[in-house]
Amino acid sequence: MVVAPALAKTRAITCDIVHKIMHPYCHGYALLGGSFPSECCNEVKSLISNITTIANRQSACSCMKLLAYTKKQVKRLASIPGKCGANLPFKIGKDVDCSKVE
Repeated sequence: MVVAPALAKTRAITCDIVHKIMHPYCHGYALLGGSFPSECCNEVKSLISNITTIANRQSACSCMKLLAYTKKQVKRLASIPGKCGANLPFKIGKDVDCSKVE
């Protein structure tokens, strides 16, 4: 099991941090497809626990937009929270306005 370290709640979330949390399982699934790796859910839950401020949620939203390139990849990435029974506090998609995430 891979568990990303918990960050201080006041620490700013960067794309590097988001990518490290979501790699390798979620990012690999989003890019390549195949069977859904259950380990990805640990990554999603770690991300959610680290984005407790509006600024961090907006930053994570912007960073998630960079994790997938094609429509198919974005669709797989967007399906991940539902597969994990997790409530990501923003939608995943190239057309999401992350500045409006609260």
